[in-house]
Amino acid sequence: MSKHDEVGAVRPLTLAWVTRHLEVGERIVRIEALRGGITAEMRRLTIGARDGSTRDLVLRSFVDPFYVPHAEDWLNREAAALSLLTGTDVPAPGLVAVDPTAAHCAHPSLLMTHVPGRTVLDDEGVETRLPLLARQLVAIHALRPAERPKEYVTLTTADTVVIPRGADQAAWDAAIAVIRRPAPPYEGRFLHRDFQPGNVLFDVSPARPTGTRIVGVVDWAATSWGPADLDVAHCCTNLALLHGPAWGLRFAQAYEQAGGRLAASASERLYWQVRDGLACSEEVRLVSQPWREAGRAELTTRVVEERLDAYVSTLMDALG
Repeated sequence: MSKHDEVGAVRPLTLAWVTRHLEVGERIVRIEALRGGITAEMRRLTIGARDGSTRDLVLRSFVDPFYVPHAEDWLNREAAALSLLTGTDVPAPGLVAVDPTAAHCAHPSLLMTHVPGRTVLDDEGVETRLPLLARQLVAIHALRPAERPKEYVTLTTADTVVIPRGADQAAWDAAIAVIRRPAPPYEGRFLHRDFQPGNVLFDVSPARPTGTRIVGVVDWAATSWGPADLDVAHCCTNLALLHGPAWGLRFAQAYEQAGGRLAASASERLYWQVRDGLACSEEVRLVSQPWREAGRAELTTRVVEERLDAYVSTLMDALG
């Protein structure tokens, strides 16, 4: 077995578990680390059959002691979501097996099918991808599971916000005041809860840019039930940090143009937009590192902080 794994080999106990879920005559012929994950180690496993054909699976394992206590909940959410999405208009991996408590593996793990395609984080072509992202999120919110996932959780509070150095203090004080208010009433929807360009796979043809399409949405571990505005706000924040504040505002417009419904009043929309932007203030380093690894070397922590400050100020000017 050839191993191309920058973060260490998969433990024998986990390999044995994976092998038990393969077809008769199949074996693991290659292991490759996948970049971009923050909470879990991701690996692509190439599976070989007796006739020489191959297929790929993806193994997600929670190894970091900081995240392991959350693994059971997150893996159960993802397994339920992948099962729900089978046969729907939302392209996602198929569930193969899950061991949320590490009863059989060295670490809590989930095995799923591999979705072809790639993440695209470049500025070039964002105007083409924006409506695709919006339509995909509308399709996710249209799902009606027989059993609702857990209610959404927001961990950020007005007292835990990290104001960037040199930020517009008045704008941030006003934004923090917004999230001190009670959450607005909302109509619940099925949420991805981390829908953003880093979790969307595209088929992009350089020869036919207009033929770009979404082929997969991944990382369903935070699936929740809550306001559509929260998912939209999260994607807005990520687009603002990747491509500039204006793109964050444009995504909310694109979502409505695609048929999505947001909160009726500007103040309610502002609450969710600001809440997600301020939540990002606590995670700038975690958010920006995978982007740099993916080729956006210019997105240093400082640059992302400056873009976040500009975005929060833009929100307060445009919606406040």
